[in-house]
Amino acid sequence: MPDFNDVPEQLWRARIIPTNDFEYCASVDGSEIERGEFVVISTRYGRDLARILGPVTDKAGVDAENVRLIVRKASDEDIVRRGNYEQKEEEAYSVCRGKISRLKLAMKLVSAHYMLDEQKVMFFFTAENRIDFRELVKELVAHFKMRIELRQIGVRDESRVVGGVAVCGRQFCCHSLTDRLKPVSIKMAKEQNLSLNSLKISGPCGRLLCCLAFEHEHYSAERKLMPHEGVRISFEGVNYKVTEVNIFARKIHLFGPEGRRMEVPVSRLSRKNGGGWVIQPEEEEA
Repeated sequence: MPDFNDVPEQLWRARIIPTNDFEYCASVDGSEIERGEFVVISTRYGRDLARILGPVTDKAGVDAENVRLIVRKASDEDIVRRGNYEQKEEEAYSVCRGKISRLKLAMKLVSAHYMLDEQKVMFFFTAENRIDFRELVKELVAHFKMRIELRQIGVRDESRVVGGVAVCGRQFCCHSLTDRLKPVSIKMAKEQNLSLNSLKISGPCGRLLCCLAFEHEHYSAERKLMPHEGVRISFEGVNYKVTEVNIFARKIHLFGPEGRRMEVPVSRLSRKNGGGWVIQPEEEEA
């Protein structure tokens, strides 16, 4: 059951500290919440510690089913407990990894996580195929004397949880900006005139860079204002072919007969009634 039937009037964006999930959240009692404050919210896995990033001003596209309940403001005890859990999680990770190796399971352990208000340990892992980990769960329950939950995640989720520095020198987008991983296609790289060398357009997770999707909408909008490569444009009786479109410089490069070349700013382009492109004469300076 969702925590809310309708999107609350006062909505916040929060970051779950241990799992690095980004969630919409709200309180039911109208408590005053401030940016940067620690709260305990109800997540898909259970109650956990989160930090408020700020209020949500644009609620378009927000579904009430995705809004989490702020259970309470975090107490000093909650924060200390979370800090103590970090050491225990390192130990749990080591124990689980050792058992995975001994049982020869084809899985890679990503992280271990103690839930804040429950006697439960969660282990996140990646695997190429479905894994029968029932024996592993039995051994973990016997060792920790707690509820055990194993969750298989994708390789992009692994980068989001663990974090790291991308080729641009900044934190991974999926780790620092959002956990809503949009589908990314090679078509996006083509439309942005990027090299299709997989090493240059892929992240450490081995998948296409998330930022290709972030910028794609802008490129698509700009592309509609310019002719595509290969389009023929006639100017002063000469037929030219568009060989390059530079979105940032807002210029197109043309190649004509006898090796003629032209560079034309987009401001000189217009459309005919039939849809073809026309190059306007260059304005003479007064």
